[in-house]
Amino acid sequence: MSKFRDFCVARILALVVLAGAFFFAADAHAASELGAYLSKAQPAELIPEATRFGPLQGDPPVAPIYKDDQLLGFAYLNSDFSNAVGYSGKPIKVLVGISTQGVLAGFKLVEHKEPIVLIGIPEKRILDAVNKLVGTEMTPVVSGAAKAPQVDIVSGATVTVLVIGDSIVRSATKLIKTGRLGGQGQAGVAAVAAQVVKTIDMSKSQTLDWQTLLGDGSIRRLHLSVADINEAYEKSGNAAAVAHAETGDPADDFIDLYVADVAVPTIGRSLLGDDGYERLKARLKPGQQALVVAGSGRYSFKGSGYVRGGIFDRIELLQDGNSIRFRDRDHTRLGDFAVEGAPAFPEISLFVLPPDFTFDPAEPWTLQLLVQRAIGARDKAFLTFDLGYTLPDVYLKREQPATVVHTAPAASAPPQPAPSAEATAPDDEPLWMRIWRGDVVRIGITIFALGTLTLIFFFQNVLVRRPQVYVWVRRAYLLFVLVWLGWYVNAQLSVVNVLTFMSSLLTGFSWEYFLSAPHIFLLWASVAAGLLFWGRGPFCGWLCPFGALQELLNNIAQAVKVPQLRLPWGLHERLWPIKYMIFLVLFGLSLYSTALAEQIAEIEPFKTAIILKFARDWPFVIYALTLLAAGLFIERFFCRYLCPLGAALAIPGRIRMFEWLRRWPECGSPCQRCAVECPVQAIHPEGHINVNECIYCMHCQELYFDDHRCPHMIQVRLKREKREALSSPSMRAGKGPNTIITAGGKTVSAPGGSVATPTT
Repeated sequence: MSKFRDFCVARILALVVLAGAFFFAADAHAASELGAYLSKAQPAELIPEATRFGPLQGDPPVAPIYKDDQLLGFAYLNSDFSNAVGYSGKPIKVLVGISTQGVLAGFKLVEHKEPIVLIGIPEKRILDAVNKLVGTEMTPVVSGAAKAPQVDIVSGATVTVLVIGDSIVRSATKLIKTGRLGGQGQAGVAAVAAQVVKTIDMSKSQTLDWQTLLGDGSIRRLHLSVADINEAYEKSGNAAAVAHAETGDPADDFIDLYVADVAVPTIGRSLLGDDGYERLKARLKPGQQALVVAGSGRYSFKGSGYVRGGIFDRIELLQDGNSIRFRDRDHTRLGDFAVEGAPAFPEISLFVLPPDFTFDPAEPWTLQLLVQRAIGARDKAFLTFDLGYTLPDVYLKREQPATVVHTAPAASAPPQPAPSAEATAPDDEPLWMRIWRGDVVRIGITIFALGTLTLIFFFQNVLVRRPQVYVWVRRAYLLFVLVWLGWYVNAQLSVVNVLTFMSSLLTGFSWEYFLSAPHIFLLWASVAAGLLFWGRGPFCGWLCPFGALQELLNNIAQAVKVPQLRLPWGLHERLWPIKYMIFLVLFGLSLYSTALAEQIAEIEPFKTAIILKFARDWPFVIYALTLLAAGLFIERFFCRYLCPLGAALAIPGRIRMFEWLRRWPECGSPCQRCAVECPVQAIHPEGHINVNECIYCMHCQELYFDDHRCPHMIQVRLKREKREALSSPSMRAGKGPNTIITAGGKTVSAPGGSVATPTT
């Protein structure tokens, strides 16, 4: 027993040592993360003319930047000082260079997992927008003498750009306040500390009506009419935005926005009711605040960013150079207000400020509204409007700094679990429904197109019997898919969508995420239905914009007599599994790192050719053009051998319930015509169709019914013509040029048209 006990003790000690080594290594990794990124950067990238980095200092670490022996400033990692979480839910890491005078000098994006950048927006556009902050003096921002700077918005990547810009500004503000740049921050902190501190008087609690709260400033309002917005865009000088002005009555509400701090007892009890305020009070930790935002009018302050990426990208809280955009985990939807006289609002949101965000409710703050106007398929024009908020003095008390803490507690009760789902207010209309309602015309066109394709498939036998009609119907539909679904509404599916879907199943599936992109959702729904009926063919052969681009270019190539190459069957059969291997690699990588898998998914040229319309860095453009050039000689070259999305769809496509493609017994033996003429060589020499490779172009079905090209149908036609000839009146009357009817009733052929002598 003692040996066994000693053995167990030794094992436990070994595990403890290993665990300690693991956590030590993890801590060492975290501490050395800045050093690891600096080893891959040049000092001059962060501060011009710099020549070297110094050793890391302090916690969080910063690195001095020198020009020879002259200290120019410091380098740090934004995520060490401030939250920088984007669409992916992972930190966006940026090396920041700041001078000893507190001037932002340079940035280097070192790590991100943003799918919007990986599959939709060139990284250079993101960096160009962020670099607008270079040269900004942050010391006046820290002291409150200047507003926090804003980055330029990039259409299609609003949240990502805003998160990067906000984290740079917030991190620089925090670093300056520590005084580690040379004393500026410490002086500012000391000056603030010498002032009398204002805190919320938690003892004052009563219930007031809506008009009283609005009149004394407890609730602040921002009202913008249609005329106000149109005038603001005219003053911005953006001609494209002016051309897309809001229509309708100029006096109509564009947005009527209200905000209040409901962690203040009187305001909270009035707006939320006693029960609602008590639930909120139990939810808040000491020092936390909660804001309520309500809006009506044409423009939603929520937007759709929080559905796609969990971030409310249209509103931002600003105070003393710090800023934050709320995430879905901070948000609770409310049905209505409990206060007497409150208007009905279609959108009411309760936001709880994260505990790590420095916020003083006794000091002025601003809720900034971002207004966006579509000026093209992907381009938008942006304006910002400020809604200032200062808590009325009646809710405050003043104390000397020695006796108080700077951040006022929002509630005196200890932290308790959040209220249950049953206790929350009823939900208002889901956001995705408003998105669909606001895009009715374009959604209607897409649904009509999908309905048309369904009719084509169900009545395919009628269509393919008319070859000329079939050819032009197919080309017209492919052109529509390329221009409308691809270049206009950007509904190009990607293997990244498949990886994201599988990831969402593992991490928390949400229908709202997928419903917020109507055209993508409709396309995926049609693909799912198509897999049950026809396999992957409906998407790959009819609904893929890049596939349509390949086929249309190949049609032009054939029209101008570009020679077409047909690979030997043995080589072709060994090349098509490549796309399945690519998909399996991407799937395996996604289990390890979704970001890495999304980068490798650039093997798809969809982003370059369809989403960005070739407006991208030259290596990506050359790659896409190379694939299209190969498709001029080998029809749908990329679809056949490299497309991981086609491989991903082929796997579940095996479960299709029906066989719609007809075959004759002679197909493959001896006839090889369909196999030879199949545009993607999806028909085996022995005659059967490989549904994994078939794009359902229906060319084989066109041949199937053609009684002048299909050998089986030729025989059927000849027999039919012979029967018709034998049964025609002229033949029965003996008036045919080469036949007569004998006396015995037999038909006798007369060579050369001569008349045979009747026999008795």
